[in-house]
Amino acid sequence: MSKPRYFYKKGELANGDWDVIVNDKLPGWKHTGTRVATLSPGKIFEIAADKVERLIWPLEGEGIVVDYVVNSERKNQKLLGRKTVFSGPTDVLYLSIDTSIKISGSGRFIIAEAPAKNSFPDKYIPAKSVPVFTRGAGPASRQVHNFGDPSELAADRFIVVEIIVPAGNWSGSPAHKHDTYIPGVESNLEEIYYFEAAVSKNLPAQESADPVGFFSGCASDEREYELTTEVKSGDVVLVPHGWHGPVMAQPGYDLYFMNVMAGPDPDRSWNVTDDPTQGWIRKTWNEKDIDPRLPYLNN
Repeated sequence: MSKPRYFYKKGELANGDWDVIVNDKLPGWKHTGTRVATLSPGKIFEIAADKVERLIWPLEGEGIVVDYVVNSERKNQKLLGRKTVFSGPTDVLYLSIDTSIKISGSGRFIIAEAPAKNSFPDKYIPAKSVPVFTRGAGPASRQVHNFGDPSELAADRFIVVEIIVPAGNWSGSPAHKHDTYIPGVESNLEEIYYFEAAVSKNLPAQESADPVGFFSGCASDEREYELTTEVKSGDVVLVPHGWHGPVMAQPGYDLYFMNVMAGPDPDRSWNVTDDPTQGWIRKTWNEKDIDPRLPYLNN
């Protein structure tokens, strides 16, 4: 068996017409998946019915149309797009297991996936209904689009969010882990990060710019995990276990990432354990203001 990899540059996970596919065919990966694709005129992406639940939404562009069949019923849902991933939330569609899918339209879209057993009702979430809030404070301020949290979405296995980190800020700090199931204390969840980066919306465009952020993670026990790397648009990081964070937006460049998490736990929850050397930082947030650049909406 091939040795697991935890970082993939843009293009390394391309498969056929898909820009990115992550699934259980990757060594050591089992509980989560994602797909990213770019639509052109007349192009249709198809996914056969299977035992996978999915969340679908536009990354950027005018929007997409999702035709799907669930319980022998044909349905159709248009998802309005956005200018960029830094323009605030967009429309989202949840589809449960045993659903065949066809996607058309324009722009780029992303799908979060998890193998599942139980069926839940499909759900359309318009952009105006996506929960948007800030987490952290000061230079740890970041924006969360919480459409795939258990408090917001009835689903079987996964937890899905979008995060926007303004230039110069940190996310995922303090470093934390969710790799050991302790009911009510810590979850055991795989995690995928899909990244995008851009010159900060507060700065003029720069021809020489090469937008970049940074990711850091390390082992929490005897299981091997060590990753500190630059991340750019289209890059993917996998977190099977271990401490992870911070995710850092370099000054001058805003950073976006999508997280999909799932695991073998009997319950669907996101409970984390902070690195004991770093957890104290949370207490300082009460003394600081939220970054005034947030929220990023309709930009």
